Amino acid sequence: MSANKNRVYIFDTTMRDGEQSPGASMNLEEKLRIAAVLEEMGVDIIEAGFPIASQGDFDAVKAIAGTVTESTVAGLARAGRKDIDRAWEALKGARRARIHTFLSTSPLHMKYKLQMEPEAVHQAIIDSVAYARNLCDDVEWSPEDGSRTEHDFLCRCVESAIKSGARTINIPDTVGYAVPEEFAALIQMLMNRVPNIDKAIVSVHCHNDLGLAVANSLAAVGAGARQVECTINGLGERAGNAALEEVVMALRTRPDKMPYTCGIRTEHITKASHLVSTITGFPVQPNKAIVGANAFAHESGIHQDGMLKHAGTYEIMTPESVGLNRSTLVMGKHSGRHAFKAKLKELGFQLGDNALEDAFKRFKDVADRKKNVYDDDIVALVEDEVVRSHERLRFVALQVVCGSRGPQMADLELEVDGTLHNVQARGDGPVDATFNAIKKLVPHQAVLALYQVHAVTEGTDAQAMVTVRLVENGKSVNGQGSDTDTLVASARAYIHALNKLLTKRERTAPAALSA
Repeated sequence: MSANKNRVYIFDTTMRDGEQSPGASMNLEEKLRIAAVLEEMGVDIIEAGFPIASQGDFDAVKAIAGTVTESTVAGLARAGRKDIDRAWEALKGARRARIHTFLSTSPLHMKYKLQMEPEAVHQAIIDSVAYARNLCDDVEWSPEDGSRTEHDFLCRCVESAIKSGARTINIPDTVGYAVPEEFAALIQMLMNRVPNIDKAIVSVHCHNDLGLAVANSLAAVGAGARQVECTINGLGERAGNAALEEVVMALRTRPDKMPYTCGIRTEHITKASHLVSTITGFPVQPNKAIVGANAFAHESGIHQDGMLKHAGTYEIMTPESVGLNRSTLVMGKHSGRHAFKAKLKELGFQLGDNALEDAFKRFKDVADRKKNVYDDDIVALVEDEVVRSHERLRFVALQVVCGSRGPQMADLELEVDGTLHNVQARGDGPVDATFNAIKKLVPHQAVLALYQVHAVTEGTDAQAMVTVRLVENGKSVNGQGSDTDTLVASARAYIHALNKLLTKRERTAPAALSA
């Protein structure tokens, strides 16, 4: 790690904590794609998963460990040898590996979750960290529910963890209960009271239950923390985690108040946001800071007038600084492959020949139906195509009869494991008929828990982006689909979610770090 005392390390846990969001499951190929973008962005530590949770998690951590060369790859483990061994087995091929182990330390968690006395917890911390350090030089330890842990006990545990070999001490606000002044005071207390604290980097992991995750994280940095654990788009269970893009851009935009640096190449932020949103099926709210569709939009007449005179009147950062480049190449139905490929490069996409051909076909289809094809249209269709490149079920065609007189019917053509199938079904409306057709062709017991539509761009010919959530046997998955036809987008989204259910590995995950 750098000797620069003002350097803040970015620890991304999108693929571990972020995946704990209901429906946000990711397969191996998707995790590899996210890991590649995170590494390209300059993320210092990528927490790739919880290896003992499932064979799928183990395989993903192992694959990422064998692929990533610049970032440190971390795997989560509880305070037991079986967990730690499994994590090391997945991580040992990494150029830079980190075992991240944890144990609850708050009175509430020790009594009701662990059912252990404080002395037993303290000894378990010593034993687990020492065992992990014998396997791996880089060990991080977290006291789960750290923000609600008694200070004397927390100091004792942190000191012992460092003595046992932990190089990073992460303090989680597991339930998102802290407020900035209080959380900063907690970090300052540790910096002042733990005698060997200078031998470790202090990290923070804040949840967003009160909407304070980013504020708490930055307050902690001001108090001496030098690692922030966060996720792309703030993804995470309950209300989510501190959003990586918000933490990073706050540091970049306000060096006058926060004179700290990080290694993130911010021009990759928008690309990472789009990718995670598409893979997980979690749309980004329009007014989301940094990456929302309205983040750089100015509708007010006064604002527009100011922007025309000087962008700095209402923009504290440029769209280009987060990778939201203003278009220099207008696309339409007469644009050829070369122009399309150039546009993809401008937008940050590099596709293989087959993927490029598939994306170009989708683009021409959209261009035939839209007068203007915006950058967001291209991003939506390319990500829609790439995410589905290896799915068992593939959308081919849909024809729907609908209207007030009925009956509403859907004629659907799907490719199932490489074979074309056609089916017809009725329903209570065109969407219901379409989904019934899918169910008829691929029988399943999943329940539709969410159906959401929003426009990718403006105008009546805008592409629709549909999000679907399916729940089956306690497992939930999200799917997304885009098309200028809302019903086609709906079919694509449902099929995307169904593919996830069909390939979702059994997860009998032990209780993970909620932080």
